[in-house]
Amino acid sequence: MSQFSIFDTPIAGLKVIERKPIGDHRGFLARIFCADQLKSAGWEKSIAQINQTVTKKRGAVRGMHFQNAPHAEMKLVSCLQGEIWDVAVDLRKNSPTFLKWHAEKLSSENCHALLIPEGFAHGFQTLTDDCELLYLHSAHYVREAEAGIRPNDPRLDISWPLDFFEISMRDAEHPLLNDQFIGIEL
Repeated sequence: MSQFSIFDTPIAGLKVIERKPIGDHRGFLARIFCADQLKSAGWEKSIAQINQTVTKKRGAVRGMHFQNAPHAEMKLVSCLQGEIWDVAVDLRKNSPTFLKWHAEKLSSENCHALLIPEGFAHGFQTLTDDCELLYLHSAHYVREAEAGIRPNDPRLDISWPLDFFEISMRDAEHPLLNDQFIGIEL
């Protein structure tokens, strides 16, 4: 029996993964990752890195981050505490959904995760205080491959649920997209 339900989004390759906790009066166990079961969702690589973030204040924004090829990465993002608005933007060159975004509420309550393919920018906004996330990455972080786009770029027109009041200087200074940006070559 699969420990996950896998749902398509309007953007090819971007998936919502719903964990199926097994619980009793003591609590629950929920599988975060299983290579065999997530292969059908498109995860065919090994896990190269696992990261944790804690964001203290409601309304904070992190993102929109990605790594350029040949260091492009898949991510599986889960919210272990609190609730977030998790956003992925398709940056794949020649994709029919180029520059389209999709968002999902991820929380400790709904047991959802977002499986983000290579060629996407990723970011989130905290909807509660004290949010804790777990990221599984298919590639190691490489500083020279790191890139980002501004979360409030008018060309993307992302519908953030809350006003921005806390964002890092680095994320606020990501470049705005212009007509010369034709996407990421994978």
